[in-house]
Amino acid sequence: MNVLDLFSGIGGFSLGLERAGMRTVAFCEIDEWCRDRLQDRWPGVFCFSDVRSLTRACHPVLNAVDGICGGFPCQDASLGQTQWGKRVGVDGERTGLFRHIIRLADDLRPLFVILENVPGLLSAGFGQVLGALAEIGFDAEWRCIPASKAGLPHRRDRLWIVAYPRGSRLSGFVGGKSILESAEAALAQYGNEAARAWRALERDLDGLRGSDGISVAMDRRRIKALGNAIVPQIPEVIGREIMMRINQG
Repeated sequence: MNVLDLFSGIGGFSLGLERAGMRTVAFCEIDEWCRDRLQDRWPGVFCFSDVRSLTRACHPVLNAVDGICGGFPCQDASLGQTQWGKRVGVDGERTGLFRHIIRLADDLRPLFVILENVPGLLSAGFGQVLGALAEIGFDAEWRCIPASKAGLPHRRDRLWIVAYPRGSRLSGFVGGKSILESAEAALAQYGNEAARAWRALERDLDGLRGSDGISVAMDRRRIKALGNAIVPQIPEVIGREIMMRINQG
């Protein structure tokens, strides 16, 4: 399964999907610092800089895309914007970029699309997202799955969407469950492992920020990138479920 990773950040989606057995063939990320990190960790994988200008014609590798993933910007849909009267949802300049995912899905016709955003999107134009997918012949399922489901020590609730061409082998239920229901059930295996990893990271933070460690400016960029990142375990179990259903089909 070849994946196009949009709004890539530091690669949380690709880290999870590659653990599931997929392969990232291209990234698209506008932040230069994040693009540098992606090139460090995925050398040889082409990285586009602007989703607004991305088309199939940009690179031959896009002709071999099986899936698209992306955590598109949430600022215009976040409930945190309500107090400033700026919550315009999918009509906003940033969250409205989801339309370029739809455009690319229509152009590339992948087997699946996996999207992530804040739960606030449900009341900030979510119907437009579903309508846009329907217009290009894609059905969708959605579910709010928090980071705590993977054993992490914070809730960080997020909306996950899986879309696929209408009538494809991914539609329907397996064992009475949809893709996202099965994926959420599989997250329990990560609980203890994730908690141990977090405690180990906490022990190392003082050293990382010490006088001989990472500079304050670099640490600030790292923390911002981590704050925007997704929990890789969630797309991993989603990816495993997708591959299982495709292979069984």
